[in-house]
Amino acid sequence: MRRLLAILLPGLLLLTACGGSEAPPAPEPTSQSAGETAKLDSVKLTENGDKKAPGVDFTKPLDVKEPTVKVVTEGGGERVKANQIANISIVAFNGTDGSTLEDTFPNDPEPLELNDELKGSSPVIYNAFVGAKIGSHLALAVPGQAAAEGAEAKPTQLLIVKVLSAKDAPPVLDKPEGDAVTPPAGLPTVKENDKGVPEISVAGVKAPTALVSQDLITGKGQALKETDTITVNYVGVALATGKVFDSSFESGKKATFPLTGVIKGWTQGLTGKTVGSRVLLVVPKDLAYGDQGQGDAKGDLVFVVDILGVK
Repeated sequence: MRRLLAILLPGLLLLTACGGSEAPPAPEPTSQSAGETAKLDSVKLTENGDKKAPGVDFTKPLDVKEPTVKVVTEGGGERVKANQIANISIVAFNGTDGSTLEDTFPNDPEPLELNDELKGSSPVIYNAFVGAKIGSHLALAVPGQAAAEGAEAKPTQLLIVKVLSAKDAPPVLDKPEGDAVTPPAGLPTVKENDKGVPEISVAGVKAPTALVSQDLITGKGQALKETDTITVNYVGVALATGKVFDSSFESGKKATFPLTGVIKGWTQGLTGKTVGSRVLLVVPKDLAYGDQGQGDAKGDLVFVVDILGVK
């Protein structure tokens, strides 16, 4: 989930509605209200299109004690389905005085993936969006927080979310798919073991003077942008020792993270690469963890990264 939701929806992401107010699942999913919904009855909207936030009026102060959500205007489009990505825009208000906290309507929509992870961590959000019609506005009220040592009290926040569109989430590959590439001489060599896990040999490889990003398999999928969140399998070794310091293959679980949240060698080396690719990265220490390193990840590093998905 992107920055805005992570910042503005902490209560809704960490809590579920209390007191049995959450509606039971319907055979044909429709957006489910939850929480103190009567407190959102005063919310009135004036539609301003997809690129401008609606006019919003509500009775102030708005104060809820539990996460609360309901559809305040229903759109005329198709219903959003489970496992789709909903593209949304959000305007957020201070529930006490009505001041605007954030407005994303003029910007590109925020994607919200309606997957099992969201269903498990925040059924309130999941059940509100699955079954909502395209064009709908949802009102979400996030409980305030009492003052604590070193932190001021926070009022209830009211978010108005417009569901602009929805699309099926792109599939995540199990392994790289594409055209094999013969790398130039002088780079670390990579071979798969009998379990299909890439093993890296750094024998005779010189320290890099610049980042190396070399396809071993060139995939035919979407090209990565620096702002993307990617799903990968990877293994990393220290160039000086050849010792593996990290591997998603060992855990058996693919890793998912934003390209902006990793070392610079990954961000720079994977931007522009395509889904389905296997990429060899030789990362100078200044684009990794510097002189100090991080555990066994010290000095220049070598990675093999299988790019399996993007969102």
